[in-house]
Amino acid sequence: AALQKLRGTSDLSAELEEMLAERAAAKGQRAKKPWELFQNPALRWQVLSIIVLSSAMQLCGNDSMYFYAAYVFQEAGIPQDTIPYVVIGTGACELITAVACNAIIDYAGRRPLLLGGYIFMAGWAIVFMVALSQQTQISWMPYLSMACIFAYILSFGIGPAGVTGVLPTEVFDQMSRPAAYMICGSLLWFNLFLVGTAFPFIVKSLEHFCYIPFLVVCVCTALYVGFFLPETKGKSFLEISEEFKKRNFKAQTREVFYKGPEEIKSTML
Repeated sequence: AALQKLRGTSDLSAELEEMLAERAAAKGQRAKKPWELFQNPALRWQVLSIIVLSSAMQLCGNDSMYFYAAYVFQEAGIPQDTIPYVVIGTGACELITAVACNAIIDYAGRRPLLLGGYIFMAGWAIVFMVALSQQTQISWMPYLSMACIFAYILSFGIGPAGVTGVLPTEVFDQMSRPAAYMICGSLLWFNLFLVGTAFPFIVKSLEHFCYIPFLVVCVCTALYVGFFLPETKGKSFLEISEEFKKRNFKAQTREVFYKGPEEIKSTML
């Protein structure tokens, strides 16, 4: 009855079947601790995926855009007393796109949103650094910088901000999800502290090209998503875990494949 009220439909046979199958697979198990996820070879790629994506959420430089926002808006000629409201507007853009992402995630898929978000952020980071370097030389460059700030934040909101929080639910079972979210939350706060502490020194040393580290993070994350993260759209947990199982035990499978018949028989015995 609760599911029918939540979903707004009475046809829940497929979802109930999936829930019962997951419960049967987890029967007799207890909730795992965070460090147990690192010790379990069957969860190697799942843990690596949430580490990469949770870290990239803060290391991609989205929050650092707000550091530059007031300066860029001032150079663009926006009145000083209006700038705080414009900065709030950038945050509102991020909120709106994150909500929009949750509305389209089941249609667009997880990988395209993540991949597109990080690729666009990498592109806007390059344009932003060029615009900053020419800010005092060309009169219309502050407007380009301002557009880059909005575009960067919108790219973050429509992809990484909306998708990253969903993935632990889809790639971990009920016994592992609380521990997975503890790892994600710890990484988010640690990397936020790291960026907040290091960014002033990055700006001081790299000046207008301070977004190079964030550009590298965006490119590396996009490559990881493109090559290693499976699509979870429209798949049950058991189907997703089977895909990760193939990757987690790829080395062992290859080793067995190259053994002779007698060796395989001995191993099985």
